[in-house]
Amino acid sequence: MDVEARNDSPPARSKAMHLLMVALNCAMLGLGITGGQLLSRLYYNEGGHRQWLAAWLQTGGWPLLLVPVAASYAGRRARDPGAAVLLAPPRVLLGAAGIGLLIGADNFLYAYGLEFVPVSTSAILISTQLVFTVFFAFLIVRQRFTAPTVNAVALLTTGAVMLGLHVSSDRGPGVTRGQYWLGFVLTLGAAVLYGLIMPLVELAYKHAAKGGSALTYALVVEMQLVMGFVATAFCTVGMIVNKDFQVRATCVAYLLLLLLHWPA
Repeated sequence: MDVEARNDSPPARSKAMHLLMVALNCAMLGLGITGGQLLSRLYYNEGGHRQWLAAWLQTGGWPLLLVPVAASYAGRRARDPGAAVLLAPPRVLLGAAGIGLLIGADNFLYAYGLEFVPVSTSAILISTQLVFTVFFAFLIVRQRFTAPTVNAVALLTTGAVMLGLHVSSDRGPGVTRGQYWLGFVLTLGAAVLYGLIMPLVELAYKHAAKGGSALTYALVVEMQLVMGFVATAFCTVGMIVNKDFQVRATCVAYLLLLLLHWPA
């Protein structure tokens, strides 16, 4: 009995650690999305208009991922002095860089749209990404439709249509009808693009597995690091063109927003 208990404990600990990591990531993602939206809306309400800066902050916390990547490399180097720096194959990292460009564009669409629509509308529109994720997942990774996903898609689509029909009662003070519709379309475009990004990430994971790489936490973090770096670089170019680096006020709020968005 004792031997059996000892043999069962490593899988039990592994499962518990997996659940803990999932719960921790979900909590951080929820905090980042909720807090980031509210602070971004507050920034726009106080007269801010630097959309590229708001987009940059959504992935600007990528250097924090260097810590787990470095720890993973140090562990591999201790076991094998000739271990490679990164686990992900070059083709997969190149694909991750391409996805990073899409993430940067998606961040800008979302940040620009949020300037003209309230948080409630933006949250509902962004939630329609499930519709596009299901659609693109079917096309790209051949994921089948299920009854719960179809029901969710129908409800979210209905909600977005009802919001569009009640445009006059949803506009914020000082926002024209044209600006509202611009924000509505840009936010919906961000949901479409994010719906494409998620299946592409899944496809990259599949290619990594087919290339002989084990789909470990370290490999996933490496890919996230590349995606975050490229997305931030994309938004940095936009900030340079838009001269956002001349802004020196509200630095504390920007840093706080940066922390709340990571690793969403």
